[in-house]
Amino acid sequence: MPDTFNSYADSLKAGALGLAKRLVKAGFEAYWVGGCVRDARLGQAPSDYDIATDATPDEIERLFHKTIPVGKQFGVMMVLEDGHEYQVATFRAEGGYTDGRRPGSVRFTNAREDALRRDFTINGLFYDPLADELHDWVGGEADLETRRIRTIGDPAERFGEDRLRLLRTVRFAAQLGFEIEPGTFAAVQQNAAAIGEVSAERIRDELLKLFRPPHAACGLDLLHESRLLPEVLPELAAFVGCEQPTKYHPEGDVFRHIRLMLGHLPADAGTTLIWSVLMHDIAKPATFTREAEGRIRFLGHEKVGAVMTLEIMNRLRFPKAESAAVRTCVRHHMQLKDAQQMRPATLRKLFLRATFPVELALHRLDSLASTGKLDNFEFLEATFAEFQDQPELQKPLIDGDDLIALGQAPGSELGKLLSDIRNRQLAGELTTREQALDWARDLLG
Repeated sequence: MPDTFNSYADSLKAGALGLAKRLVKAGFEAYWVGGCVRDARLGQAPSDYDIATDATPDEIERLFHKTIPVGKQFGVMMVLEDGHEYQVATFRAEGGYTDGRRPGSVRFTNAREDALRRDFTINGLFYDPLADELHDWVGGEADLETRRIRTIGDPAERFGEDRLRLLRTVRFAAQLGFEIEPGTFAAVQQNAAAIGEVSAERIRDELLKLFRPPHAACGLDLLHESRLLPEVLPELAAFVGCEQPTKYHPEGDVFRHIRLMLGHLPADAGTTLIWSVLMHDIAKPATFTREAEGRIRFLGHEKVGAVMTLEIMNRLRFPKAESAAVRTCVRHHMQLKDAQQMRPATLRKLFLRATFPVELALHRLDSLASTGKLDNFEFLEATFAEFQDQPELQKPLIDGDDLIALGQAPGSELGKLLSDIRNRQLAGELTTREQALDWARDLLG
């Protein structure tokens, strides 16, 4: 994998250098800009390269064979080169923001003015790859050295241009492990409600980046501290101060529990696991009760939570398959705590769920962030491994056509009979196709 990654990164960089050479050879300026410069200065391999130039979109189209006019009216073109995509944009100044996202007008300008209209200082660095020169008109290099997120110019003005920058401030701080400059952070807090003007899809994409390990827990903290949490995920904001029974949750309230789980996420955690962590206790505030003797309960929170999960993920425009998978994990997350008291057939039914590997990972995180005991997880992990080594249990021994051939009429009774046979198979009572057919034959007479 490292060799493959290095090969890809080298190819990506070589392509970006080739594009810059071609622009300069044609008489234009060409700089690498934005995230690729920031990441390189931090010693990280860039995942993409953006190029800024004084060539106009029409000139870019003439110079390169494969282009896509992704934002030609704003001076932005996509150039396809050696299987890679590169954003090549004309130096521009923007004005007249009216919708909190796009400029009402654009005029082509020079490199320095282009840098001054960008969001954060660390994203405003321009690098000339041919001359090996860094151009810093915004103080970005100093902010990289002090590990600070700061807007270019007045933060209120920058956030007014694109409301998503409020969320990007928090995301960059969490992702890079940087502090947010006090004036910038104050402006985020003061304008937090304006994030509601941003489309659900754009908010979702930022949240997906924010809640990645290893910075997911920090991301949750910053969402809360910035006052953005109740604006983008009000259901999670309700976790703050939502008490739990100390016998099972000595760590504290639900917010603390979720934060600890996010901190334990494995490096390769996928979207389904991450959002199952965020959603699995989503209904605890809504189902909270305190009985007369002081006992705290959350009756049916997994069922209510499954419904809330779909509502939230649909609101954020997640793909239906992803939402359904997370919903399943939320709905069943309380089942696994009783695994060691279950019959083998019951356990094996759990193992057959497509989401079970994620459910198992969720159970581990849930345990680590509460009692810290992993004996139940370890039992499940070992039993699941055994089940995977038993191919005779993976598929039903017979199907409906087999029962019809034996004389069973189609309908609900056929389904019940199939279910009964499957349960006996999972319990180890029926182990071969012939046994299943004999058993059904005897039952049907």
